[in-house]
Amino acid sequence: MKFLLLACTSGLGANSNKYEESISLKYPVILVNGLAAQDIHSWGRIPGTLRRHGIKVFFGNTDAWGSVESNASLLKATVDRVLYETKSERVNIIAHSKGGIDSRYFIWKYNYGDRVASLTTISTPHRGAEVADAIFDERRTFARRMIERLAFIGVLYGDANPDIGNAIYHLTTKRMAEFNKTVLMDERVHFQSIYSVMENPTDDLFYALSYAFINNISGPNDGLVSEKSARWGNNIRKIEGSISHKQIIDFHRCSRTDQMDIPGIFLEIVRELGSKGF
Repeated sequence: MKFLLLACTSGLGANSNKYEESISLKYPVILVNGLAAQDIHSWGRIPGTLRRHGIKVFFGNTDAWGSVESNASLLKATVDRVLYETKSERVNIIAHSKGGIDSRYFIWKYNYGDRVASLTTISTPHRGAEVADAIFDERRTFARRMIERLAFIGVLYGDANPDIGNAIYHLTTKRMAEFNKTVLMDERVHFQSIYSVMENPTDDLFYALSYAFINNISGPNDGLVSEKSARWGNNIRKIEGSISHKQIIDFHRCSRTDQMDIPGIFLEIVRELGSKGF
């Protein structure tokens, strides 16, 4: 699959024919957010764009600061509800960042390979996150104490089961190495990992410092997840261009004048899923 990066427009591209065509997708799509993210605010224009093409789109309803185990349980409830409401046999999951870890665990824990047709992870730290390592480094006790004091954030986000400490600790490279030995990909599920990297830290100043920190340790990254960590499985795709961890899900809704057509990229993702019979 080749992703095309197009000039950004302020609207949904009314003058572009690709926004008028209907995409045939057999199963509904569930968008699963990552750490410190909420369903309704995280995906920018993506849900609306997909729906304008006839795609049934739902949110995962997972917690912004929930543990992997807790979010897997919440995701199971969502999948069961979507299957019931749509009368579908399976669903397509598109998950960003930690949402990809939550989704992998959910499929494995509940043996839902017969109900999930595909899992597309977007910029997911499959091998862990260097930033999480820094927080839980034994030499940085102040960082762990800060996390403990920020436990109330989950409540402010409206989480059902906030657990900020475990949510971040699970993303350490040590913990993810253990996770990957146990939580294997279900052969019944079409799995693909898609990611991007920043080429210039000034393209998203929010990640300028973390980009430099990760770059010194692991090389190319999107400001939060390294390329090395995001590459997982046999179907790996890199989106060309300088795109940060939040920009890849249209969080900024085209805040840069040279912003790529992120909704268009997601259209290509679901279009290919449709071509595979999903």
